[in-house]
This record gives sequence, structure tokens and C-alpha cells, in this order.
Amino acid sequence: MSREKVNDKADFTQGSILGKLIPFMIPILGALVLQAAYGAVDLLVVGRFGTTSGLSAVSTGSQVLNLVTFVITQFAMGITVLIARYIGEKRTQSIGALIGGSVVVFAVISAVLFVIMIVFSRPIAVLMQAPEEAVSLTSVYVKICGSGIFFIVAYNVLSAIFRGLGDSKSPLIFVAVACVINIAGDLILVAGFRMDAAGAAIATVAAQAVSVVFALWMLMKKKLPFKITKADFKVNSHCKRALKIGLPLALQECLTQISFLALCAFVNRLGLEASSGYGVACKIVNFAMLIPSSLMQSMASFVSQNVGAGSEKRAKNAMFTGIGVGVLIGMVVFAIVLLKGDFLTGIFTTDADVIQKGYDYLKGFALETIVTAILFSMIGYFNGHDQTVWVMAQGLIQTLLVRLPLAYYMSIQPNASLTNIGFAAPVATIFGIVLNIGFFVWMNKARKCI
Repeated sequence: MSREKVNDKADFTQGSILGKLIPFMIPILGALVLQAAYGAVDLLVVGRFGTTSGLSAVSTGSQVLNLVTFVITQFAMGITVLIARYIGEKRTQSIGALIGGSVVVFAVISAVLFVIMIVFSRPIAVLMQAPEEAVSLTSVYVKICGSGIFFIVAYNVLSAIFRGLGDSKSPLIFVAVACVINIAGDLILVAGFRMDAAGAAIATVAAQAVSVVFALWMLMKKKLPFKITKADFKVNSHCKRALKIGLPLALQECLTQISFLALCAFVNRLGLEASSGYGVACKIVNFAMLIPSSLMQSMASFVSQNVGAGSEKRAKNAMFTGIGVGVLIGMVVFAIVLLKGDFLTGIFTTDADVIQKGYDYLKGFALETIVTAILFSMIGYFNGHDQTVWVMAQGLIQTLLVRLPLAYYMSIQPNASLTNIGFAAPVATIFGIVLNIGFFVWMNKARKCI
């Protein structure tokens, strides 16, 4: 394939919006599906071949891992947005310094996370209010995942680089390889050697390590529009700019995920079956949220490149296109989750009580599959405009002032229902949409006044 054709495919400033957005989005969706499969396969295999305590440990421990992964993903969003911006501005010579500086910053972040997850694994399990029977296994799961945190961080940084370059297919390839490794590891260690939650954690880390090695190989083989030198590997103005974009997103995601950990703790108080059922439901939720998430990531690159090229109208039309696509698909997912939620939870466990508890949560959550498509498309649009401080603010408002208090209130009722706890999610999202519509109107009015 010629260099010109590659550049044309990665050029979001011309051609059909839908024709460029969807082909870019689909590989991102595929990569997210496979990435979510890590935790899902862990839960599935432990649910089939492990213990109920092990299932609870993977459920709770994966919430902690999600916190780390999602925060890093949002932090790295600054790299994606800025690379796309430099491409739109025809400043590709700045990309090398951006990547070099970012590698240094994320290496330090990895070292800090490594220490925290290794040293404080048991306090983390206790803080999560893991059921007494599952505290030790949860601690082991967190500690093993912590030992491989360098690979988890590196994977997300590499994915951010590829997507900033307009290449969403490469991350799909190397995460597919990793997913195969993870499945094989789970079957060998959990089903074969009966290592329960520990085996699942080892398989996950090994898979991430393979994905990083494969990603680095693909990056070195790729024809890049820039060069990276040894002098680039230092904290510089470019990586500081990326951090300025990504830090509000990371902070928002961190506090949001902490609130989800609090939600997990609320549910854990309802007993082992509720804890396990909620964990199973969360895996299904992760898959249901992949389309909105892929829209958000695609939108950030698409909008940022067009903003860099001065095509504001095209950036705005891209957001509305993303909303339309997301809502249509979301309606299908909504029907499946609402009507077949018991079948979906039954994939992960044979325990009837756990299946029912998981389905109870999904019935309340189902509407989220539609409304999140609207919210995430708007967030991607704002991210592409470097409006990450607003994205942080609206995320914290809807999570800390609506979802978490409502979920807590539902959890302390005499006959607490997981359905009512689950319904707190779409209520908070609808509130967030109203906030973002207001900001969108204000931002466009302010731009016209300039």
C-alpha cells in the first residue's frame, strides 16, 4: 500500500463523514471488545471451574484493574488528540518529541502504580469491602495485576499513538493476539491447574505483555511521518501540552471509577451472591458500553484533526453523525440486555442465584445503552476541542452528585433491589446530557462572538 493511500485514509478533513468515521470506529470497537474479553474470560472460566469466592475476587479485583486501565486510557487521550491536531496543522515534526516525552511521564506513573498495587493489595481488598471469604483471593488478584502494570500502561499508550495517527486497525491486531494468549492462559491455569483467581490474573498479565511486544514490533515496521530521537525522551513542552489535555480526563475518570468502586462496595454489603451477580452484570455492561466508548475515542481524533484544519462545521456534523449511529445501535443493545439479560448472565456462571442477581441489575441499567451513545459522542466532540476541563466537571457532577448518592440510597433500603441500584446509571447520564447540551450552546455562541 502506498504512502499516499495511507495518508488519505487517515485524513478526516475531507470525504464522507460517515464513510470515514465508521471504518475508523470499527477497529476501535473490535479492540475494545477484545480488551473487555480479558476480564470477561477471566470471570467466565473462574465461574465455571473456580469457586464462588474466586468469582467474587475476580469481580472485585477487576473493578480495581478497570480503575487503573480507564484512568490511563483517558490520560493517554491527550496524546491521541495532540497527534491528530499536529497532523491537521501539518506539524508532524512535533510528534516525535510528544511521544518521547510522554513515554517518560507514563514510565513514572507505572512505577508509582506498581508500588501501590503490590504493597497495598490487601488494604485495597478490605476497602472494597470484599466478602470475608474472598479478601485473600482479591488481594492476590490485585497484587499479580500490579506486577504487570507496566505492560497495561504501555499497551494503552501505544494504542493512543496509533489512533492519533489515524490507524485504528493496528491496536485491533495486537489486542487480538493478546486475547488468544489470555484465553489459553485461563484454560491452562484455572481450568487445568485449578489456580482460581490467581491463575486468571497471571493469564491477564501474560497476555498484556505479549500485546506490548507485538505492538512495539508493529510500530517499528510502520512508515511514520515523523522521527523519534534520544533527545526526545525528556519532559518537554509537547508532552506537557498533552498532559494538560489528558490530566482533567484522567482525574475525572479516576474519581468516577472510585465512585464505581464505592458502588461495588455498596453491593458487596448485600452478600456474596449479590457481589458475584453484580460482577457478572458489570462484564456484560462493559460490552454494552463498547459502542459508545468507540464512538467517543473515534470522535476525539476525528474532531481534533478537523479543528486543526479549521473545519469547525465538519467537526460539528461528525458529532451529530456519531449520535445518530450510536442511538440506533444502542436501541438494539437495549432490547437484548432488557429481554435476554438472564441468558447473558448465565453465560458466566451456573449458580441460579448469581444469574438472577446479575439480571436484576441489568434490568435497571438497560436504558444506559441508549443515552450513553448521546453523551459519549458529545464528550468526544469536546475532547477534540481540548475542552477537557469541562468534560471533567460534567463527569464529576453527574457521577458524584447524581449516580452515587442515588445508588447509595437504593442500597440502604430495607429490601434493597439491584434493579433500582442499576437505574441510577441512566438517570445520571440523562442529567449529564442536559448539562452538555447547555455547554454546547454556550461554546458555539462564545465562538461566534469572537
